[in-house]
Formats: sequence, structure tokens, C-alpha cells
Amino acid sequence: MEHMTLLIGIVIATALVFDFTNGFHDTANAMATTISTGALKPKTAVAMAAVLNLVGAFLSVAVAKTISGGIIDESAGVKPEMIFAALVGAIVWNMLTWLAGLPSSSSHALFGGLIGATLVAVGRHGVHGEAVVMKVLIPALAAPIVAGLASTLATRLSYRLGRNADPAATAKGYRAGQIASAGLVSLAHGTNDAQKTMGVITLALITGGVVAPHADPPLWVIVSAGAAIALGTYIGGWRIIRTMGKGLTDIQPQQGFAAQTGAAATILASSHLGFALSTTQVCSGSVMGAGLGRKGAVVRWSTAGRMVAAWGLTLPAAGLVAAGAALLTDQGTWGVVTVAVAGLAICAAIRTAARRKPITHTNVNDEPAAADATATEPQGAVTAAIAAVIPPPVGVPGTTPAPTA
Repeated sequence: MEHMTLLIGIVIATALVFDFTNGFHDTANAMATTISTGALKPKTAVAMAAVLNLVGAFLSVAVAKTISGGIIDESAGVKPEMIFAALVGAIVWNMLTWLAGLPSSSSHALFGGLIGATLVAVGRHGVHGEAVVMKVLIPALAAPIVAGLASTLATRLSYRLGRNADPAATAKGYRAGQIASAGLVSLAHGTNDAQKTMGVITLALITGGVVAPHADPPLWVIVSAGAAIALGTYIGGWRIIRTMGKGLTDIQPQQGFAAQTGAAATILASSHLGFALSTTQVCSGSVMGAGLGRKGAVVRWSTAGRMVAAWGLTLPAAGLVAAGAALLTDQGTWGVVTVAVAGLAICAAIRTAARRKPITHTNVNDEPAAADATATEPQGAVTAAIAAVIPPPVGVPGTTPAPTA
């Protein structure tokens, strides 16, 4: 029993480390466009996001229950060692994509880790396949498309409504709107992503017999998970913020407001339904949609392609790492220690590599090196096709003025 208690403690600590990496990995979701347009200073933006992430963690437990009892069958022989292996797989993938500056999904890294470790440690019957399809895979495909279409239409509507307004006054107003919408995204992020760690900790407590199956997360779990993701958010994932704010497209205040509002609505709706979707994919889709919505804007499809590739690799990659870790942790104490040491070594190496080209709040708005070559990227086939189908609104810079009577 003493060994079990210690192991559960290790799992909880590892889950909070994952929550911390989730925070700095996903800061860009709420604040990248706000920072890139100058609506808020970088440090102010991440502080605001951190506070609202913490508040959002207390608003719902629907997503936490999806994790603790929806995807994995806690009665199928799931052990704390397996959960530990799943978390290590998710953390390693989060750190690798953070180093590359790619806004991949922390949520899918966690799902992949849980699925991979469960398949090795328990077998196929330990995974609820229908729940994975309905509450993970389908939202993963639909959410970025829905959010992208919403922000494209919202961007076009914003420019049309402001076609006769003073550009400087309009930009100032939309920057204020960006602050409000960024706060809403941060709140929504807390209601969705913080709960995933709550669900994992609750699952560990259930497998250890500490709480009853299908129980809600205890209050101390909610507080600790909310605090961990808030701290990670405040640290600021500057590498990914640069990619989201500058690497995908050039964002103006109208676009930033439209992208954040569309993303927040999508995330809040999914949290209410218990869909543990990827806030990263939603917000990235919204940014790309906002780029398509403004005449003359260029979506850098090379960067977008790398992001989509990372999205597709996240579940299997994290699952493979977790599966290997699960094979070791199943061997006993020495296996758990080996996985812990290897995970720490990999994370330390990634951190050392990141220090060679540091990105902080002081240089986050510099153009990304990858984007320098594409700063004058011509309008791509996808952008041109969409522009041909949906004519640009009157009054948008780069369009022919409407004839007067």
C-alpha cells in the first residue's frame, strides 16, 4: 500500500508537470494575435491569460469526466504505472513541438499517450473506441474547419461594416475588442485544457482506490491543475506565440478579433458538450481563416502544412513513446525509475537546445526565420480559389472602390 501511495504521488506530480507544459505550449492560442497586433504588451497578455485560465478551471468538470471515465476503461485493470507512462509520452512530444515552435495539440498528446500505454498494458478492451472516435477524432477534424470558416466570415463582415470608418479609429476599437475576446479564449482554455489534467489525476486516484469510479475531481485536484496550467501560461510559450502571431499570416486588429471570437465560441461549446477537443487546432484554424478573410493577406501554407503534419503525428507519436514507456514501467520499480530518468534527460536536452536561439517577450514579434523567406509569398492556389468564390467586401484595402451614383 505504501508503494502504491508513492506511485500515485509520482503520477500526480508528473500530471502537474504535463499541465505546466500544456500551459506554456498553449499560451499562443489566446494571446498570439493580441501580441502580434500590439493590443497588449507580451508580459501583460500572458499574465491576463494565466489568471483567466485559473478561473476557467473551476467552471466545469465535463471534460475531466470524459478523460477519467470516457476514453479509458478504469475497470479494465488500468494501473498508475500505465498513467505515468502515458504522461511521459505526452510531455516529451509537447517539449519537442515547443522546440520546433509548432502549435501542436497538448490534448492529443495526452490522448495518444493514454491510448498507447493502455494498449500495451491492458489491451484493446481497455480503450473505449467509440468514445475516441466521437469525442476526440471527429472534433479534431471538424473543430478547426468550423472555427476557420467562422473567422473567415467574421473577418469579411468586420471589414464590410467598417468600410466607411476612419481606419485608425477602427483599428483602435478592434484592439480593445481583441483584449476582451482574448480573455474569453483564455477562460475557455481553462474550461477545456485544465480539466484534462484533472481527469488524469482523478483516473490515477480511481485506479489506486482513493476515490470511487466515475467520481468528480476533488477540489484539491481542481485547484492544483488550475494553478499548474496558469503558471505555465504565465511563463509564456514565446516560440509558439511567434509562429501563431507572425508565421501563419499577417494579422490586423479586425482579423485578430474575428479569429479569437470564433475560437472562443467553438471551445466553450465543446466544453459544454464534454468534447475534449484541441484548443490549439481550433485557434490555428481561426487564424488561418482570418488570413483568408482579408483581401491581400497571404496565408503561409508552408508553415500551415508543417502544423497540420504535426497535428497528424501527435496521437501516434505520443502513443508510441508512451507504449515503450509502459513496457518498461510494467517491469517494476526499476522500469519506473528508468522511464523517469530518460524523460528528464530528454526534456533537459530539449531545453538546452532551445537556449541556443532564445525567444522571449523582447523578440517575440520579430519575423520568424522560416517566414522571412515567405514574407512576400505570392497568393497561393487555395487563397486565390477562395477569393474567387467569395468576393472581397467593399472598402477592404487592396480592392477597387465601389462606384458612386
